[in-house]
Amino acid sequence: MNHTEHGNRDLAVRGEILRTVVGSGVHGIAIAGTDDHDEMGVYIEPPANVVGTDDPAEHYVFRTQPEGARSGPGDTDLVSYSLHKYLRLAMKGNPTALLPLYAPRDAVITSTPLGEELRALASKVLSRAAVHRFLGYLAAQRERLLGRGGHGRAPSRPELVAKYGYDVKYASHALRLAYQGLEVARDARLTLPMADAERERVLRVKRGDVRDLDEVLAEIAVVQAEVEDLLGTGRTPLPDEPDRQAVSEWAISAHRRHWGW
Repeated sequence: MNHTEHGNRDLAVRGEILRTVVGSGVHGIAIAGTDDHDEMGVYIEPPANVVGTDDPAEHYVFRTQPEGARSGPGDTDLVSYSLHKYLRLAMKGNPTALLPLYAPRDAVITSTPLGEELRALASKVLSRAAVHRFLGYLAAQRERLLGRGGHGRAPSRPELVAKYGYDVKYASHALRLAYQGLEVARDARLTLPMADAERERVLRVKRGDVRDLDEVLAEIAVVQAEVEDLLGTGRTPLPDEPDRQAVSEWAISAHRRHWGW
């Protein structure tokens, strides 16, 4: 097979209520000729998979590259989640799962009326838990950047290390997560694409314009400290937890309306 596919494509397509771009393009940090194309979809499963005896169909994955091969320029990676699984990920603050809720209109590929209602739930989904998740993802990217991810394995992009002295993609992801975590903690929102000043800081790193890794690590640390100060002092408009009742009530209604019940 010259591509990767998992899950039930027909089910995901028939039940799709929302699909957006979620990769570097939606952040505003894509560099021509270097990035693949990432999308995330949300679909509603048929009744048999939710209240019947069929197994849940929680995700569908399609990649233009075969299993185990790294995606590159021109490739497309799509992951779609059932509404139930998507909402669990979003309420936990998964940084990628939050993107469809904040993606700009030109990054929205598919959106039904239920998809628009889902996007309108963003403020109910966001909480301090999301900020902690941003910091967790930031730490993971930094560990990989320093060669400590995956139990000490070598970086997955040795060509970048050879060219720039360190993996500029891991570094730019860590810096992006720091700035976005700061915005979420400070303003209770996520701006996409990133604001100009922060976006340019991230692009400088991703392009390899910052040759000193210690300079990048220092900037990440400064922004991370700001985020942690906001959380530690309680100077954030975010609630401790998402509004689970409001999200749950909407999800029940969305399923019933989609099914015509």
